[in-house]
Amino acid sequence: MIRVVVAEDQGAVRAGLVLILGSAADIEVVGEARDGEEAVHLARELRPDLVLMDVQMPRLDGVSATRQVVVEGLADVLVLTTFDLDEYVFGALRAGAAGFLLKNTEAKDLVEAVRTVARGEGLIAPAVTRRLIAQFAAPAPRPKAADPAVLDVLTRREREVLVCIGEGLSNAEIAARLTMAEATVKTHVSRLLGKLELRSRVQAAVLAQELRA
Repeated sequence: MIRVVVAEDQGAVRAGLVLILGSAADIEVVGEARDGEEAVHLARELRPDLVLMDVQMPRLDGVSATRQVVVEGLADVLVLTTFDLDEYVFGALRAGAAGFLLKNTEAKDLVEAVRTVARGEGLIAPAVTRRLIAQFAAPAPRPKAADPAVLDVLTRREREVLVCIGEGLSNAEIAARLTMAEATVKTHVSRLLGKLELRSRVQAAVLAQELRA
């Protein structure tokens, strides 16, 4: 069972999200938060698998709340955003969000996104991907991590896995391409994130794309 906290300040929207997620047999909404502070509190208290986090909330915004949840290792965070608010997406990425989903996402896609992130696989809504990658691949200023030498700490296999992550492949797809067990892929992903000091698979995907630019 995937345990989820839903953080959304608009009551009607929050109720809709809870209803959609609650309809899935493998998902349980264990808490509802009306702002960022409450989201962090519930994450500490309930230790859910995932927090579905809106970015625009009172008291503590979703980006700051995401940073606290991720730094404390409380849960993965799937951020809800709107297409015209890129600055929030970029902030949430730096804060370690595991995925980004548009608020107008279909119900079935929302459920599948929660499952994907809960499996430890990053997710970015297709409509956001191109703009997100373009922003992080901008030639100036390039983040320090964009230096190809940063990959020197990785083994050959870990580099191959990173390339696959950059192509948006799931763990199962990486396992098939590289002819290894899915559990081994998960181990490689965990190790390369640690070596590169990245907080999420999504950050790894952006780095992989950036190095290709």
